[in-house]
Amino acid sequence: MGSRVSREDFEWVYTDQPHADRRREILAKYPEIKSLMKPDPNLIWIIIMMFLTQLAAFYIVKDLDWKWVIFGAYVFGSCINHSMTLAIHEISHNAAFGNCKAMWNRWFGMFANLPIGIPYSISFKRYHMDHHRYLGADGVDVDIPTDFEGWFFCTTFRKFIWVILQPLFYAFRPLFINPKPITYLEVINIGAQVTFDILIYYFLGVKSLVYMLAASLLGLGLHPISGHFIAEHYMFLKGHETYSYYGPLNLFTFNVGYHNEHHDFPNIPGKSLPLVRKIAAEYYDNLPHYNSWIKVLYDFVMDDTISPYSRMKRHQKGEMVLE
Repeated sequence: MGSRVSREDFEWVYTDQPHADRRREILAKYPEIKSLMKPDPNLIWIIIMMFLTQLAAFYIVKDLDWKWVIFGAYVFGSCINHSMTLAIHEISHNAAFGNCKAMWNRWFGMFANLPIGIPYSISFKRYHMDHHRYLGADGVDVDIPTDFEGWFFCTTFRKFIWVILQPLFYAFRPLFINPKPITYLEVINIGAQVTFDILIYYFLGVKSLVYMLAASLLGLGLHPISGHFIAEHYMFLKGHETYSYYGPLNLFTFNVGYHNEHHDFPNIPGKSLPLVRKIAAEYYDNLPHYNSWIKVLYDFVMDDTISPYSRMKRHQKGEMVLE
């Protein structure tokens, strides 16, 4: 049984963003890294193939027994859909078409969103940019758990439940921490997604629709790939705010595990982040990192000293410009 924690268990800091300082230092020493700041056209074709793969899966499961629908959703569909959310993460940084065609990225993000079943790509982009600009900023960065999450999910069993329910907390947390007025692109995103879901139900039936939604909920909850949610910024070591992961699941997640490198250079596509680490090895090799997301999940649940409060919260200085 874990010990009760309180809001004071957040690590409160008044420092500026650490990644900006390291970015300036690395670019001064290795200006060739600027050549990696360009879109990744291969991302477009990978996403299209993932979309078609899920369409084929929707067709295959429509006549299966329910047990195989759910089994397929967890074993196969969850991997595709979680990977697709990380493709949308790449698109949010304009990695598909570049900054000069920003709107192309927004439309393509809506397309990538379709097999996930839940409209979120446009909203994710708005909040994710805040996460990069104001990492850990109280009341701004919705990646930080709420006070309720830290207070309630403080025992081994409750943390286990919290991991299972992660997609729900990520979906609803922005409404409580940093609500924003809805934009016309979000309305289009919702309309396109609801239309797609209705078409799946109409032409393929309820099992295909359930497979799609279950794949997203299961894949973003208690799943090996979901270890990245906790691995990225939870302080397993006091004072270290961001952690990278250098294990094999990077192959399926667009190198999101290279998270220190990503926060240092968010305009470099995931495929090039290993090269960033190779070029500036002295800046990354000695930082704490992980080789297993499964171990991260296990340690988070079983370690009484770790909870949703194990995050660094920042009192932001100066004026903020939000999405």
